[in-house]
Amino acid sequence: MDLNDKEKKRQISLLSSFSYAIAGIRTAIIQERNIRIHLSISLIVIIFGFFFSISALEWLIILLTIGGMISLEIMNTAIERMVDLVTLDFHPLAKQAKDLAAGAVFSFAIISVIIGIIIFGPYLLRFL
Repeated sequence: MDLNDKEKKRQISLLSSFSYAIAGIRTAIIQERNIRIHLSISLIVIIFGFFFSISALEWLIILLTIGGMISLEIMNTAIERMVDLVTLDFHPLAKQAKDLAAGAVFSFAIISVIIGIIIFGPYLLRFL
């Protein structure tokens, strides 16, 4: 195998990894209600961002928060699926794994709401 063959294989592998990631995101959107809820709220937040002409720094914080929330929800789903794959029976550790993952999403959701209040609160007060 010459250098060009190795490079082609690496590119195909990289493209495959992107397609797997996109398939995972698509699966989450289609099958997971919570992802759709987060995406809907994210769309509303983005509309508010344009409406209030938030600053570049505020956009960065909002986009990082949205990305973190969606990513964490996808990880939560992956953990739930993995636990379900390993055991269908009730097991205290399986429950803890699912609860911990859900707790991570919940805590980030609370922080996200606080970030939203801090960023949009002053704009809303001026608007009213």
